[in-house]
Amino acid sequence: MKQVLFAVFLLATTGFAAQPAKPTIYIEAQNGFDTYLAAAFSKKQVRADVVSERSTATYVLKASEIEEKKESTGSKVTRCLFLYCAGIEDKSNVSVQLIDPVSSKVVWAYAVNKERGQKNQQSMAEAVAKHLKEFLSKPRQAGQ
Repeated sequence: MKQVLFAVFLLATTGFAAQPAKPTIYIEAQNGFDTYLAAAFSKKQVRADVVSERSTATYVLKASEIEEKKESTGSKVTRCLFLYCAGIEDKSNVSVQLIDPVSSKVVWAYAVNKERGQKNQQSMAEAVAKHLKEFLSKPRQAGQ
């Protein structure tokens, strides 16, 4: 009996028994942006495991194609000469959906807009990871 109580005490004090299982997330391929997302999950310490098999995932993260609006060099020069230089950077945006693969229900979605276009895929992925981390850390009620 003392051994059982000690084991329960040990588990309770280390926090091992109280840790809920981490969800697993499969990131759909999207022209390399999926790699940025996986790296951002690690950097931002998202409490989820990224898996390579869709069939083993708790959730599927689906990203739209990255939309880029590029400003030509000539246009940038002209705008700076005759108007002003504010807002002439290339811009990109992407949106993501976290989907329950069993029910096909979208449980979370996020859109991000960044300047500097292609050069900012890492920044967009980190913004997604930051907000996904916040979503996953919130306690959810049954049925959500």
